[in-house]
Amino acid sequence: MFRATTATDMVRLAIMGLGLVTLAACGTPYEADPVSVYQWERRQEEIVRQDAERQRLCQTLDKDSARYKRECAGVRS
Repeated sequence: MFRATTATDMVRLAIMGLGLVTLAACGTPYEADPVSVYQWERRQEEIVRQDAERQRLCQTLDKDSARYKRECAGVRS
């Protein structure tokens, strides 16, 4: 029925697990740093726009809701 797990099987499993973790790390999106002044300005404008959008959302949500607690943690009103 079931055979005892050998050290070799455990090593194989550890190697496969490490391989999967490595591949998952490679799949994360990479966003290069801006290189020109124009790119830096666009990046900063996008950050400010996203922050303002998040503040507007948090102002409209019910402060007792789970969504408010999840999405508005750390937002200054």
